[in-house]
Amino acid sequence: MGVSWVVFLLLLLVNSSCEGAEVVTIDVHQTKDLLHSGSYSYLDVRTVEEYKKGHVDAACKILNIPYMFNTPQGRVKNPDFLKDVTSLCKEDDHLVVGCQSGVRSVYATADLLTAGFKDVSNMGGGYLSWVQNGFPVKVDEKIPQEKPESAAEL
Repeated sequence: MGVSWVVFLLLLLVNSSCEGAEVVTIDVHQTKDLLHSGSYSYLDVRTVEEYKKGHVDAACKILNIPYMFNTPQGRVKNPDFLKDVTSLCKEDDHLVVGCQSGVRSVYATADLLTAGFKDVSNMGGGYLSWVQNGFPVKVDEKIPQEKPESAAEL
């Protein structure tokens, strides 16, 4: 199956899952402005491992609630996603949802809108686009540095 077919099928799945919920996608520049306005929160739906390696750093409330989990069988949807979000956010909260590249966040945004959230936007391009634009990031996981070989070990 060619790449174009995979992209077509992915878009078809996204469109069918978003039926009934109009997902608004904004770019990273709009996202940055909204997050710095102080009235929006950022919901990162990547895995905890992805989040710890680097995430959006903005002057706002930032939450990490995975939309999917990695399992030996592949990625599976987090069955508690909506419950976890509603335990931390109200339906009238202003949210921008992001993931690694903008695919999982479309699904998550659609689910939140369908569940009754009123002001939820998808960040197009995801964290990768945020980084490509040189916007601030925060890393929670310290990557171990390799110890340089000493002269005695040579």
